Amino acid sequence: MKTNLLQSTLLVTIFSLIACHHQPAPESTSIQRPNILFIAVDDLRPELNCYGKTQIQSPNLDRLASEGFLFERAYCNVPVCGASRASILTGLRPTPDRFLDYKTRVADEAPDVITLPQHFKQNGYETFSYGKIFHHRNDRSESWTDTPWHPQMDTPGGGSWRDYQVPAHIEMDNDDSPLRGPAYEYASVTDTTYFDGKIAERALRKLGQLSQDTSPFFMALGFLKPHLPFNAPQKYWDLYPTDSISLAGFRDYPAEAPVQSHHSFGELRHYNNMPQAGAVPDSTAKQLIRGYYACVTYVDAMIGRVLEGLKANGMDQNTIVILWGDHGWSLGDHGLWCKHSTFNVAMQTPLLLRVPGKKGGQRIKALTEFIDVYPSLVELSGLPLPGHLQGNSFVGLLDDPAGKGKDALFCRWKKSDAIKTDRYLYTEWFDAEEKSVARMLYDHQNDPDETINIAEKEENKALVASLSQRLRQQRQLDR
Repeated sequence: MKTNLLQSTLLVTIFSLIACHHQPAPESTSIQRPNILFIAVDDLRPELNCYGKTQIQSPNLDRLASEGFLFERAYCNVPVCGASRASILTGLRPTPDRFLDYKTRVADEAPDVITLPQHFKQNGYETFSYGKIFHHRNDRSESWTDTPWHPQMDTPGGGSWRDYQVPAHIEMDNDDSPLRGPAYEYASVTDTTYFDGKIAERALRKLGQLSQDTSPFFMALGFLKPHLPFNAPQKYWDLYPTDSISLAGFRDYPAEAPVQSHHSFGELRHYNNMPQAGAVPDSTAKQLIRGYYACVTYVDAMIGRVLEGLKANGMDQNTIVILWGDHGWSLGDHGLWCKHSTFNVAMQTPLLLRVPGKKGGQRIKALTEFIDVYPSLVELSGLPLPGHLQGNSFVGLLDDPAGKGKDALFCRWKKSDAIKTDRYLYTEWFDAEEKSVARMLYDHQNDPDETINIAEKEENKALVASLSQRLRQQRQLDR
């Protein structure tokens, strides 16, 4: 009898220990994953107050920088929207055969790669896409909890992605015309009339709903301005009188630059009121710059509304906010417009990051490239790293903002490859047989505006050879 009692007691003890072992941890000890607010701004160059530029009023982005980290030297890996977005969302570099232009579809060019939002979704996050994230709204749609939303979906008849509000411009912008509507528009409308206002409204509604949810979220907001056409409410244009606008500081083509580095900014020439050949007249250039500035201030205001909504819903203390422009943009610099080049102005972008618990107002000087964003957000969220990533996490720089970081980064556009080091930007063009056909080198320490190509100077022969070798090595790695 005593033996049976002892055996029973022992069995009860064992089962109790097993039950305790398998019991879930108390709620207070569970890991709380941070939310991610992932903000893309189309064609945004780092011409903001927080970057030391005073032309544009950007109070909300400046505030975000003061509360977090500003990356002084962040670069896209390819200076065109579709390919740049594909690269940042997959963590993969563009190659001579992948992620080449604005038409890039990840579903076609990297169909089996786990995308950034998909990785978060697979790790318990609700994921949402509002506006322009992937270039094509239905590209890799399995990355999202809900169907990706774009304000054009709510426009009667579908409307035009160019989002004109002036009736004459709407009539002008039709598929039967070889040209689009005008390159800019200012209309006496409310902030929520244009698409970016609608994106902010959608985000605010969703944030209100998510504030009652316990699941972490990854919300991607793709604001459309300052992409052409430069359409914004009249009040933002009024902030920039024409006589206050200055033209680009260096508007000549760089001395000794190869012909391959030039382009005809065809993107701009597709618009009705733009010259179809030759230089843009100064009066037109001032209106374009004015429109670009107005659009940046407009989108800054819309982003500010979202950030205030995040705070009002009590989620700012557990939400990582990252903001990036998909590439730079030329506003008459080097006599060029738009992107589509390996000049610094087309590749350098804003990158702002706010992380709960991290000291704000920090500036990171280290070279950073967009393929670093994916591993960094994954590390900050405590998730496992996928094995395909080609970038390096910059999380270590958050605790050491003066840290060195990378010694070089790489960009690619069409038949050219570029390497950016601490001091130099070197580009080389290749033909179909992989032979070098042109090159250019700029010394950013002594020539930040890139006015003279010094690649052919005898004193730079060894430097050019070294940079060329690194480019070729990277080119082979990327194939």
